[in-house]
Amino acid sequence: GLGRAGSRGGEPVLTPTRAERWLARAVEALAALLVVAEAAILFAGVVARFGFHGGLVWSDELASILFLWLAMLGAVVAMQRGEHMRLTAIATRLPPAWQRRAEVFSFAVAALFLALILWPALGAAQDDMDIETPALAWSGAIRTAAIPAGCALMLLSALLRLARARLTDAALAALVLAAVAGALYLGAGWLTALALGNLVVFFGLLLGAAVLLGVPIGFAFGAATLASLATTTTVPLSVVVSRLDEGMSTLILLAVPMFVLLGQVIEAVGMAEAMVAFLAALVGHVRGGLAWVLLGAMYLVSGISGAKAADMAAVAPVLFPQMRRRGVPEGELVALLSAAAAMSETIAPSLVLITIGSVTGVSISALFAGGLLPALVLALALGALARWRAGDEEVAAAPRASWGATGRAFVVALPGLVLPVLIRAATVGGIATATEVSTLGIAYAACVAVVARRRVGWRRLTNMLVETASLSGAILFIIGAATAMGWVLTQSGLSQALAGAMAHVPGGRAGFLALSVVAFVVLGSLLEGIPAIVLFGPLLFPIARQMGVDEVHYAMVVVLAMGIGLFSPPFGVGYYAACAIGRVAPDAGMRRIWPYMAALAIGLGVVAAVPAISTVFAR
Repeated sequence: GLGRAGSRGGEPVLTPTRAERWLARAVEALAALLVVAEAAILFAGVVARFGFHGGLVWSDELASILFLWLAMLGAVVAMQRGEHMRLTAIATRLPPAWQRRAEVFSFAVAALFLALILWPALGAAQDDMDIETPALAWSGAIRTAAIPAGCALMLLSALLRLARARLTDAALAALVLAAVAGALYLGAGWLTALALGNLVVFFGLLLGAAVLLGVPIGFAFGAATLASLATTTTVPLSVVVSRLDEGMSTLILLAVPMFVLLGQVIEAVGMAEAMVAFLAALVGHVRGGLAWVLLGAMYLVSGISGAKAADMAAVAPVLFPQMRRRGVPEGELVALLSAAAAMSETIAPSLVLITIGSVTGVSISALFAGGLLPALVLALALGALARWRAGDEEVAAAPRASWGATGRAFVVALPGLVLPVLIRAATVGGIATATEVSTLGIAYAACVAVVARRRVGWRRLTNMLVETASLSGAILFIIGAATAMGWVLTQSGLSQALAGAMAHVPGGRAGFLALSVVAFVVLGSLLEGIPAIVLFGPLLFPIARQMGVDEVHYAMVVVLAMGIGLFSPPFGVGYYAACAIGRVAPDAGMRRIWPYMAALAIGLGVVAAVPAISTVFAR
């Protein structure tokens, strides 16, 4: 599954040293303050623009400066907490001793990458010393210094972690890296002569081996990119720093930490739980009703949190106990949860949709509006299948809730039911941008908490802010590293070759869509949505335009295809996340999930064949 970089399977993780603990506390405090500052700046901008009819000219500039610091410090927190995204499905099946060695190797790869880009990052910051920002008149180095500072802190964290490793394990990791570097140095001429063929070596063999061994995806991307540039080109390594900066600095991506924080707030004040309770009171008594409740809850909650793990974590703990009491098999529970999560990938404010908008230029408002009906089509397909399958199970009936109880549940759930409508209306109506609208949701949820007298303790609030910084940093670092990797792939001529091949796919537009579905199902199972979109979105969306495919329609097709791949075992990491959240053994759902995946595939076929489903609300 998609795991944490610090897990060791059967062996305990060594206790961090005092220096590591103090460093972690200092960075977490700074990152938490930056999350609060960004939310306050964005909210102030909305209030000034629509409350006082005058924008804050400095707000976007300050938000951009602090955003790069938030992204880099969040990546540091993710490094310290072992929360950088990585593929663990293979590594966790190794014997405990080799799991330990794979973990040490992953930290060694990260340390090597950070050490190699630290000096170019310092040079880039020094070059910006004399550049003055237009609104605040600050030195440009104040912003770009975030990259060398973050790299230095991550390098220090990785070295401190390696210092606690067994000497033999660290020596083995160093030996492997030295052997790979030596082989690349000796084979540089041959690799250069291969032209496009050398991409298979760097971004197929080396990158694939690193990801399978559990190296965090962002560092695997970065290391493969550096190896390619250093071996086959004379391009300076500072290009990696500039592309890392470019990938992490797009202001629209500030929506990522803001929506992650919104999801945390929604869960803390109990709004998601209230919506699930209302749906259970409404249809939970019918056969298969709780399956419908789960599908409806995922549809609604996805419109709030934007993060798939947060969606599942909000729904499963509330519904699974009730479904277990009614005799629903555990394998059915995790199969339905996985399918529901894949179904709701296009519901705003999906982080994948935000990423598509940032890297392809497609209107995020149009993507948010266009994702509602495709998800509904898949939800209807899953609902029909769940109803049919419920007839074959020995599931106990539940008493029907009284109209009074249903009404009370509706009143309690109403604030949560209103929030997705508020978010969409504010975005489509031009009140707030996709980046700003999350702060309106946060303010709304805070008001609901005050009225409902739901208190969030200081410790929980601090944890929410740190978790937001960590998850956001992990995501943004992947985007930055994938941007650098994508630049190398583009400069190599791969994009032109890919465009030429895709333009001659048999079947024209239909063949192109079919091939895209297959490709993104595979990419979703191997890379997860955001890295796959950052790498291949800039390459394939222009081809889609040339083929006459509407961009919003194409976005819905590829996002749903990636969702199917992400939640399909044995490689889909989302499936294992669903198992962990639902506390169900992965083997229990392996057989039961395939009918749901087939229903999703049929729904995706309908969405791909009928473009109006994706575009009717986006125009």
